[in-house]
Amino acid sequence: MGIWSKKSISALRAEADSSEGGLKRTLGALNLTMLGIGAIIGAGIFVLTGTAAANFAGPGVSLSFVLAGLACLFAGLCYAEFASMIPIAGSAYTYSYATMGEGVAWFIGWNLILEYLFAASTVAVGWSGYFSAMLNSAGIHLPAAFASAPLTVEGGHNVVRAFTCVNSATGATLLDAATSAAFTARDACTAAGGEVVNGLINLPAVLLIVALTTLLVRGVQESATLNNIIVAIKMTIVLLVIAFGFMYVNKDNWTPFIPEMVTNPDGSTKYGMAGVLRAAPVVFFAYIGFDAVSTAAQEAKNPQRDLPIGMIASLLICTVLYILMSLVMTGLAPYTALGVAHPVSAALEAVPQLKWLENLVNIGAVAGLSSVVLVMLMGQPRIFFTMSRDGLLPPIFGRVHPKFQTPAASTIIVGVIALIIAGFFPLGLLGELVSGGTLAAFATVCIGVLVLRSRSPELERPFRTPLVPLVPILGAGATLYMMYQLPALTWMLLAAWTAIGMTTYFVYGMRNSRIGQQDAKR
Repeated sequence: MGIWSKKSISALRAEADSSEGGLKRTLGALNLTMLGIGAIIGAGIFVLTGTAAANFAGPGVSLSFVLAGLACLFAGLCYAEFASMIPIAGSAYTYSYATMGEGVAWFIGWNLILEYLFAASTVAVGWSGYFSAMLNSAGIHLPAAFASAPLTVEGGHNVVRAFTCVNSATGATLLDAATSAAFTARDACTAAGGEVVNGLINLPAVLLIVALTTLLVRGVQESATLNNIIVAIKMTIVLLVIAFGFMYVNKDNWTPFIPEMVTNPDGSTKYGMAGVLRAAPVVFFAYIGFDAVSTAAQEAKNPQRDLPIGMIASLLICTVLYILMSLVMTGLAPYTALGVAHPVSAALEAVPQLKWLENLVNIGAVAGLSSVVLVMLMGQPRIFFTMSRDGLLPPIFGRVHPKFQTPAASTIIVGVIALIIAGFFPLGLLGELVSGGTLAAFATVCIGVLVLRSRSPELERPFRTPLVPLVPILGAGATLYMMYQLPALTWMLLAAWTAIGMTTYFVYGMRNSRIGQQDAKR
C-alpha cells in the first residue's frame, strides 16, 4: 500500500504500553499543564499583543485572541481525543498515520519540524535580545557583534544583508522581525539613533540552546521541574502586571474599541472588524506549542486522563491571560504606541506609578521565552523518535539513552541544528512559516477525528471530542481560514519545504517503512 499504509489503533496502543526500549513515565497532569503553559506564554504576551493592536486591531485585539483561542480550543479538543486513544510521542504525525496513511503522516511530521525546531531557534533569538538588555541594565555590556547573527532579513523587503542595527545606548537590536520593522539602509539606522554592527554570532541564543539541550538529555523530569519553576515566575509577573495595571487603566484608550478602518498607501487596510479578523492569524503564533503536551505522551504516568487535562487546561488558562493582558496594555497606553519590540514596557512607561514593574517584566520575558525554547526542544526529538521507530528516519533518531531513558541522540541532533540556525542565520521570514506548518497539523487532526469516528466508531475513547461533527469542522475551518490569510511568499516557502520533505520520504522513508515492509511480505 506504501503511501496509503495505516497503522492500526491496536498496534499503536501495544506500542504505547510496551516498556521495552521506551521512555520513562514520570509526568502527571500538573506537569503536563505546566508544559503547555510554558510553551504558550512567551512571545504572545511580551511581543505580539502590542504588534497586533498597533498594526491591525487596536483595543479589539482582545477579540482577536478570543478568535484564535477558540480555533485552538476546537483543535485542542480533537487532539485530546487522539491523545487519550493513542498515547504515543508522535503527536499529530501519529494521529495522521492511524487515520489517513503514511504519506499524510510524513507530510505532517515534516511540517512539525517547522513548528518545533524553527520556533525554538526563532524564540531563542528573541530571548537573546531581552537577555542582552538585562545585562546592559546591570552594567554588563556584551559586544553587539556577539549578540547578533552574521545575516539579517529586512522585514519589509525580505532582503538578506550582512549587518545588524542596534540601539547605541542599550545594545538591543533595533530590528524587530515580529513587527516587520526594518531599516533599509545604514543611513536609516544611524538616523534612528542606532549603530551598525557586523554580527559574528548570536552567542546568548547559542548558549541557551546548549544549556537546555543538556538538561533535556539528562531527563524529562528534571526538565519539567525547571519548567515548573520558570512558569511560576512568569505567571506571577504576568498576574502582577494585570492586577496593578487594571488600577491605572484609562478607559478613553479603549474608545473606540474597534477603530475605524484605515486604508494604507499600498492599498491594504487595518482596523475595523476586518482588522480584528486579520489579527487572529497574527496572534495565533502566540498559541503555538500547546500541542507539545501530546509529544510527552509516552512519558505521562496516566496519559488517557492526564493528556486531555494538560492540553485543554493550559489553553484555557493562557487564553484568559492573553485577553486580560491585551485589555490592560491597550488601557494603559494608546494602541498606536504599542507597535514596538517591547510593548509591555511601553505600556508601563505611560504610567509613572508602574515603573517599578518594568524590570520584573524583563525578567518575565526572559523566563517566558526560555521555557518556550525548552518545550520546543523537548517536542521535536520525540516526534523524530516515533518516526524513526516507524522506519521513516534513520535508527539513530530512535535510540534511548540507557541511563536517562531520553531520546538523547535525536535531542542532541535537534539542539545542534537549532543553535546553528539561531546563531548564524536570518530568522525574519520564519514566524509565518512556522504558523503555516502548525496550522496544517491542526487542520489534519480535526479532519482525522471525523475520519476515525466514521471508520471505527466502536473504538474505546477515554476522552471524546464533544459536539462531533461540529467541533472538528469548526476547528478545521478556522485553521484553514488562518492559513488562507498567510502571504504568498509564505505559501511559496511552504511549497518548497514540502517538496524537500516528500523527496526525502520517497528516497528514504518509503523504502524503509516498517509498515510498508510488512505489507510487501503479505
